[in-house]
Amino acid sequence: QVQLVESGGGLVQAGGSLRLSCTASGRTVSIFGWFRQAPGKEREFVTAISWRDGNPYYAESVKGRFTIAGDNAKNTVYLQMNSLKPEDTAVYYCAAGSYCSGYRCYRANSYNYWGQGTQVTVSS
Repeated sequence: QVQLVESGGGLVQAGGSLRLSCTASGRTVSIFGWFRQAPGKEREFVTAISWRDGNPYYAESVKGRFTIAGDNAKNTVYLQMNSLKPEDTAVYYCAAGSYCSGYRCYRANSYNYWGQGTQVTVSS
């Protein structure tokens, strides 16, 4: 079993920055992802990174603003969010799995483990 612990959410003004972190304990995972869910909307993919090849994946809506990076030794992944917009407001969930590639990394069902979520609120 894998446990994911997220931190770093909060309230920020539009144009500001936040950094989320997610640490996994238990079994080794090979892929980390971030998803988000805004009120009244479905959960959506934000970004992911594979330990195996280091390839990052980004949703179009966050490209150029968000950066995912990981520390393999600490089994931790970070999400640096810059130029935040009010539409980025959501609960952000860390997810982890054993393997994915290509389009499968964008799908929630590729991830076996989920964190409890952390609120990110961007005010206008």
